[in-house]
Amino acid sequence: MTYQEAQPFSVALIQAHIEIGNPPENRSHIRALMEQAMKVELKPDLIVLPEMWNTGYALDRIHELADKEGTETRAWIAAFAATHEVNVVAGSIAERKSDGHVYNTMLVFDRTGREVASYSKIHLFRLMDEEKYLQPGEEKVLFALDGGIRAGASICYDIRFPELARSLALSGANLLIVPAEWPHPRLHHWRTLLTARAIENQMYVIACNRVGRSGDTDFFGHSLIIDPWGEIIAEGGEQEGIITGTIESALVQDVRSRIPVFEDRRPSLYDR
Repeated sequence: MTYQEAQPFSVALIQAHIEIGNPPENRSHIRALMEQAMKVELKPDLIVLPEMWNTGYALDRIHELADKEGTETRAWIAAFAATHEVNVVAGSIAERKSDGHVYNTMLVFDRTGREVASYSKIHLFRLMDEEKYLQPGEEKVLFALDGGIRAGASICYDIRFPELARSLALSGANLLIVPAEWPHPRLHHWRTLLTARAIENQMYVIACNRVGRSGDTDFFGHSLIIDPWGEIIAEGGEQEGIITGTIESALVQDVRSRIPVFEDRRPSLYDR
């Protein structure tokens, strides 16, 4: 399928509770929610999962729990995407790569089940000791959905770094996808930063956050779909559920033509 700009593109965000350190349970639960997301009249064109949904933040055991080379996740997500003919941004998983390190990795599959992108989180969150257990990614990632929507990859803490989102936009992204495990008490930061990334880059932002309690941390959900004007199309609450909305890629070019931010940039004056 080739996406046309005037054609609505339907999105389903899987706002799920994650059992810390229990990949089999999480895999079963996420799969059930994904199946549920497809049992509607207007089937989604894209499903998005939250961050680190396979293990949660069981960082002290992450090396043993991580999906080796992402093999198991890749197999069943690819099969699901092909069976249901749906694009899947498989949130992110703890993936143990051949170099022996564990990465926080986003995987993306098209409607045929073909993997079209993988992105390892660039910015590791010190408040949760990520840098002690995980290896950071070293490159930004863009990919196409249905041949017409250019999407940029970002994971959770990445949204505090506007340089990444701007770089992706300058490279052609008209959509930013953000799986996350973003906790209380920083709901205001979450909503504000995501809205800012949409407004300043004049692009859609799709952010899927988890819910539930893990250890002493509460995760608030509030998964969001935001348009290029910064208007919220859909937002979840604090309970588990499936948040849906539609985007229209043509709106990105309309907004960018009305307020020509990219044409008015003066990068020679930006020190860093």
